[in-house]
Amino acid sequence: MNKELLDIAQDIVSRALKHGATAADAMVYERRDSSISIRQGTVEELEQSEAREIGLRVFAGQSSAIIAGSVLTPEARERLATRAMAMAKLAPPDPFLGIATPEQLAKTDLALDLVSKTYPSAADLKRLAEETEQLALAVPGVTKSNGAGASSSSSDIALASSNGFAKSYRRTGFGFSVSVIAGKGTNMVRDYDGTSANHFEDLDAPAKIANTAAERAVKRLNPQKLQTQSVPVIFDRRVAASLLGHLSGAINGGAITRGVSFLKDQLGHRIFKSNITIVDDPHRLRGFSSRSFDGEGLPTSRRNFIDKGVLTSWVLDLRSARQLNLEPTGNGARGLSSQPSPSTSNLHMEPGSQSPEEMIRTLSKGLLITEFIGSSINSATGDYSRGASGYWIENGEVKFPVSEITVAGNLKDMFMNLTPANDLLFKSSTNAPSCLVEGMTIAGK
Repeated sequence: MNKELLDIAQDIVSRALKHGATAADAMVYERRDSSISIRQGTVEELEQSEAREIGLRVFAGQSSAIIAGSVLTPEARERLATRAMAMAKLAPPDPFLGIATPEQLAKTDLALDLVSKTYPSAADLKRLAEETEQLALAVPGVTKSNGAGASSSSSDIALASSNGFAKSYRRTGFGFSVSVIAGKGTNMVRDYDGTSANHFEDLDAPAKIANTAAERAVKRLNPQKLQTQSVPVIFDRRVAASLLGHLSGAINGGAITRGVSFLKDQLGHRIFKSNITIVDDPHRLRGFSSRSFDGEGLPTSRRNFIDKGVLTSWVLDLRSARQLNLEPTGNGARGLSSQPSPSTSNLHMEPGSQSPEEMIRTLSKGLLITEFIGSSINSATGDYSRGASGYWIENGEVKFPVSEITVAGNLKDMFMNLTPANDLLFKSSTNAPSCLVEGMTIAGK
């Protein structure tokens, strides 16, 4: 618990109430960041920053305003409270906005192991980026570096509200990556790899990241184009998580209340195969978005939004839950200067039984996608179209790299014809194994 930040949050809430607020909450955020980027052994950018900021939300009946500031002296807090109340009195009423009741609030703090025991210096980050770039450049076929970088962060978040809620937590984060180029002249291709974690010691080794990035780049040399056709498509693990991004957007309570989701009438219906479960787990140890409480002070819980193929719930904050006359799911997220909105935490698709290699061997022809370029997704209809590159599969084998293609379909059909592989890894807040999707259209030459 960061008592200093909590004291600041509670103080500004008290000031807002003295100025006539019917309710108020405040978030105080303290962050320390370091990052470095290099190219061909030369430092291109080195940044270090420290910030302490506050966001205050006040209510005047059903009208609300939110204001943020970076000066946290008592005088500055007083000014913020005064200005926020003046804004709230001019804001239009919203009957669905409001803070949680005391009965809804999170009562316990969970030990989620979000703080690293090791915290690298800027010099450590520089050495990490340099080593990774040097190892990648040493791989045969790599001609130059497209850049390497490393970063670290430490954040403290405190939330206090006039309903009696007052809690805080801390998390750290680290990562490094490298991008390299293979080939020369008009036959140059790029690829990359990276690693990130809450704990510094959980990062992959520089040699692993360097070799993966280099091998991927070399493998993409001499790409070919494809004829337009309909084939099965395998989404490589590093791009498969984008499918969960489209799902979470479609079941977001905000989209449902506005009627702009292609899944708006599918609650309680099967939208995936019966062997697919998609989980939001805010209590995962060392999870990238793990938390004991959400941005409105509600308790969080593990939830299967897709359970054996069936859509079981929307992703709800307090406002969208009230609009839909449902219970909130503890998925409210807020920034310092924005109202809370629904958001997932650690979202993942449970793995299947086949390896990606076994999936490839089952295909007489197909496409393995390893990278996307741009997108055109219609959230209201589910129509899907994305530029992509990857590898052509024929007779159960990867034959050659391909580029300048577009894959298209409809997300409803894609979800129902999706099979997950067994290669799930937790590398970010949203994770999926490689996925085979039957019957997609490839637009080529």
